[in-house]
Amino acid sequence: MTRTEGRHPNAARLSSLTTREILALMNEEDRRVPVAVATALPQIERAVEAIVAAIAAGGRVRYVGAGTSGRLGVLDASEWAPTFGVDPAVARGIIAGGERALRESIEGAEDDPAAGERDIRAEAGPGDVVVGISASGRAPYVRGAIGAARALGARTVAVTCDPASPLAGATDIPIVVDVGPEIVSGSSRLKAGTATKLVLNMLSTAAMVRLGRTRDDLMADLRAVNAKLKERAVRIVAAEAHLSAEQARGRLERAGWDIRKAIQN
Repeated sequence: MTRTEGRHPNAARLSSLTTREILALMNEEDRRVPVAVATALPQIERAVEAIVAAIAAGGRVRYVGAGTSGRLGVLDASEWAPTFGVDPAVARGIIAGGERALRESIEGAEDDPAAGERDIRAEAGPGDVVVGISASGRAPYVRGAIGAARALGARTVAVTCDPASPLAGATDIPIVVDVGPEIVSGSSRLKAGTATKLVLNMLSTAAMVRLGRTRDDLMADLRAVNAKLKERAVRIVAAEAHLSAEQARGRLERAGWDIRKAIQN
């Protein structure tokens, strides 16, 4: 039995608990997640540095996963362009079962290693970083994708929650966050999903900061494509250039809503 499929001793009577007791148990277990992530910081650091080096040299990042893991990869990749102003081709998420799997469960899709190999060959190449995401580390689709990525000459990273997972042993940089069994046995959308989200947050954010895609803590490269983001851009320019909101908006309009240009002008 895998680590993520084990039964949690504190959840043996889950159905008899009150609502408050269920919530308290979930909250107690969730508190363990960031502690477990902290133990993997050295490996996360290595992965960030690999991503920084790849992008600086013109490479790309590809997240690949199935089910919850795949959806989390797609979610993180979709935020790179609007948040950090990079080309959408720089980061992409690939999920077993394709776009339909983002909205509904296509559980059988994760069992096809040939599909994982085919999908990554269409999306990655030498100089890229491919991040395989699988809570158990045993999803055949992900393992097939990672095998293909290595054959292509890409750097490979694993994000998994099982120290004994074959995925961890098959990648250049294994990130293992051992959060233990879930309160609903095998439901890795819970602690494992939370841990995965935290790790992906770190990979993308730290890499973009290191690559100069922020101005300290400010989104200086964000794409101001809606009213909320335009107001954020105004606040950034006003603060950095010591202007009123009206002056900042005027500069942004003249600069085509390019925050860095507006700050400098």
